[in-house]
Amino acid sequence: MDTYPLLCPSWHTENRDHAPCRRPEENVAQPPRPLPDGGVLHLDARLLDDLLAHDSLPLLVDFWTPWCGPCKRMAPAFEEAARLLAPGVRLGKVDTERETGVSRHFHVQTIPTLVLFQGGRELDRISGARSAQDIADWTRSRLGG
Repeated sequence: MDTYPLLCPSWHTENRDHAPCRRPEENVAQPPRPLPDGGVLHLDARLLDDLLAHDSLPLLVDFWTPWCGPCKRMAPAFEEAARLLAPGVRLGKVDTERETGVSRHFHVQTIPTLVLFQGGRELDRISGARSAQDIADWTRSRLGG
């Protein structure tokens, strides 16, 4: 089993053994929450910061907003891309209306915009709606694979 750190998105804690994660205080009364595998995370500022600072997986973020027609049309493709890229890449979404500080921090001016991070740093970005295969191909090409 790999030993690189994964961040549990439910509790913001490192999960080195890749088992379902538990609350930080190890409250066994609460069931563990599984790490997402092929799903899309809904990111707020704190979770995005934690993933960029502590997670070893590349992270592809869709900056979107609910009223955006191209964003809505691309949503199913982004979900499918998450399955195509799992388990080596995490995918997450940032609602730019709810997280205005995050979109400002990353200078997102057009939606939808996909931003690919690795090792806490931005590798590349692309704007406009894409198909699932286009998203997966673009991501793999930027990661060298």
